[in-house]
Amino acid sequence: MSEQPTVETILDHLGRTLKSRLPAQGGDPSSSYAANFLAKGPDAFLKKIGEEATELVMAAKDQERERIVYETADLWFHSLVALTYYGLEPRDVLTELLRREGTSGLEEKASRPEDQV
Repeated sequence: MSEQPTVETILDHLGRTLKSRLPAQGGDPSSSYAANFLAKGPDAFLKKIGEEATELVMAAKDQERERIVYETADLWFHSLVALTYYGLEPRDVLTELLRREGTSGLEEKASRPEDQV
């Protein structure tokens, strides 16, 4: 039996689980929420990401701490679905965050090409 995920391992665990839900890996859309989104493709999960981002904004505007956490979890989950669909892993995002660590956000933004600002 595999170990229960922890705060330190949950993103990798979710990444592996989502990868197993891909249609090519036998993910069954009729029995898995994630497999359903992965089978439907970008239109479905991108719409859901937009909805979850809006719900997070509203929770933050209302200063509802528990709801902020809940909506952030929803947003992160659906973003992980998108990463999986495009063949990326949570580690790719964590690597990018690590790359940015210690760099001023203002400097990082100024270093981007004009079309990415």
